[in-house]
Amino acid sequence: MPEPVPTSALGIDLERLAAVVEPLAHAHGAEVVDYEWKRETGGWVLRVYIEKLGSAASNLSIEQAGIDLGLCANVARDLSPALDVADFIPHRYHLEVSTPGIERPLRSKRDYVRFEGKKAKVKLNHAAAVGQKVLVGELGPVTGESVRLIESGGASVHDIRLHDIASAHLFFEFGPAPRPGKKK
Repeated sequence: MPEPVPTSALGIDLERLAAVVEPLAHAHGAEVVDYEWKRETGGWVLRVYIEKLGSAASNLSIEQAGIDLGLCANVARDLSPALDVADFIPHRYHLEVSTPGIERPLRSKRDYVRFEGKKAKVKLNHAAAVGQKVLVGELGPVTGESVRLIESGGASVHDIRLHDIASAHLFFEFGPAPRPGKKK
């Protein structure tokens, strides 16, 4: 099960939510990788992030784990009435079913292990030894409760305790960086 935002603190029982959402996602060949519950301009939003069933366990790449709009729509179509019947969310909300995307959040130790070798942006609770609160680099191995982050070609290596991470997500760069001295 993913490690979602603590929805129970906002009046939703996470176990009841998972009991409704996860079997429906599995029935469609998907698995839940994250939940998001937040208030936005139009009201409360419950986002359920899914990917292909078995993707996390088999360490499929982001491309292989991808889903299409049709799968999201099918899960949402069946999930909406199921949540209405379960009736444990105390007020009106909008339901969205989506993919976590190419810059997906990293929330659990399992995520850091799965995406070792991928580029990530990590925001720390406190500044690192170099005085930065935001680091970008390649995820290294997870050892115990720490993850290694290797900045730009090994110039800086940081061993970061997982509980010191405020937020993190995969980081995607479009195309190669321009060569120094070359005009676009």
